Amino acid sequence: MDRTARERWLPAASLTLAMILWGSSFIALKIAFAGLPPFFVMFARMAVATAFLACFYTRFRNVRYHEGDWRLILLMAGFEPCLYFVFEAIALLNTSASQAGMVMATLPLIAAVAARLILKERLHGRGLAGFGLAVAGVVALTLCGSPSEHAPHPVLGNFLEFLAICCASGYFIVLKRLLDRYNPWFLTSMQAVVGMVFFAPTLLLPSGRPGPEVGAAPVLATVYLGLAVTLGAYGCYNYGVSRIPVSRASAYINLIPVITLVMAWLFLGERLSLGEYLASGIVVAGVALSQSGGGREA
Repeated sequence: MDRTARERWLPAASLTLAMILWGSSFIALKIAFAGLPPFFVMFARMAVATAFLACFYTRFRNVRYHEGDWRLILLMAGFEPCLYFVFEAIALLNTSASQAGMVMATLPLIAAVAARLILKERLHGRGLAGFGLAVAGVVALTLCGSPSEHAPHPVLGNFLEFLAICCASGYFIVLKRLLDRYNPWFLTSMQAVVGMVFFAPTLLLPSGRPGPEVGAAPVLATVYLGLAVTLGAYGCYNYGVSRIPVSRASAYINLIPVITLVMAWLFLGERLSLGEYLASGIVVAGVALSQSGGGREA
């Protein structure tokens, strides 16, 4: 395969793999939270990722640091994983993986609106219309949801997932600027290290430490989150964004709701009601509208 063809398909394959891993993270978090304290899971997944990256620290010796960039690096990691994981962890204690995945579908639109407000990027009418339709779908999805075993407080959970997505949008904007100067895997390692330090104090809380008896499934799910999601998904996404525009890369996030719905059905036995499926369709329609025609340039 020639270099041109490889440069064309490799970012697409990398972003697709990132979406599959991110979609699976909702299911892995539900499994991990069933046997371990939420913030212990957050710390442990960061620690697993950091320990793995420490084996390859020599790869980062040649990274050229630009003076003052520590602020941007901390801001990037502060948005995600720190604040993003705080909101998502609490969200998944209150809503189902399926609904959280559908709320995630609004991420490309919120990122586009944030880019318009902060970076003054152009946002076309279809993008705004799609944003409004998708948000209306999320509201309808939340109102249709009723308390259940998988979603004891769906309104609160979906709202917190929405706040997590706002943090992810900030992360995307800062990330794109840093990728002009740093290797994507170096930035992934910075996210893991800062995230581990951020969540370490939660171990001092009585509710932050695991009990004496922990099943194998929550432990394996936590290791999976550290290696496959924290390293794999973020590394693949950061690489993809370093090769193609954010507007194109963010479109791949549309895969996450479908992946999450299928995995939640297979592994958790979650089911949505007819009203929730209709509301999910509104979300997807809003995203599709924003990605059509001029809205894709947003």
